[in-house]
Amino acid sequence: MEHPNQPAAKPPYYLEDLQVGQRFISGTHQLDAEQVKAFAKQYDPQPFHLDPEAAKGTLFQGLVASGWHTAAISMRLLLDTGLTIAGGMIGAGAEISWPRPTPPDSLLHVECEIMDLRTSRSRPDRGIVTIRSETRDQLGEILQVLVAKLIVPRRII
Repeated sequence: MEHPNQPAAKPPYYLEDLQVGQRFISGTHQLDAEQVKAFAKQYDPQPFHLDPEAAKGTLFQGLVASGWHTAAISMRLLLDTGLTIAGGMIGAGAEISWPRPTPPDSLLHVECEIMDLRTSRSRPDRGIVTIRSETRDQLGEILQVLVAKLIVPRRII
């Protein structure tokens, strides 16, 4: 799906195809309690991710997804935004925050904006793109913010 601020070039994108301010929006993912508990059982077995009754007595006052579960879903959604980078989406560092917990009935989507572009001084065949991705629920509430630096190849060297 193409969005108004997306580049005219077709994916996969190279550094030259992208501009600061361009936005990409994903489709959705419907989260449910079974997904929350299955992820938690394998990767983050804490009571507020596994047991709705035990979760009532915690800071969250109910079952919530692990932040890492939200991050994993967000990564999948980010790949579905249309921001397809030549050679793959390769991270060079990131900062992540979870301003709100993700309850099991959330309908998630990701909104991504290009914040910065720069050519590498030491590797002229590539550049670094800084993106800000917000994972939002069906009410538009921000559940996760990811600011990531991606390595993006250059078409022109």
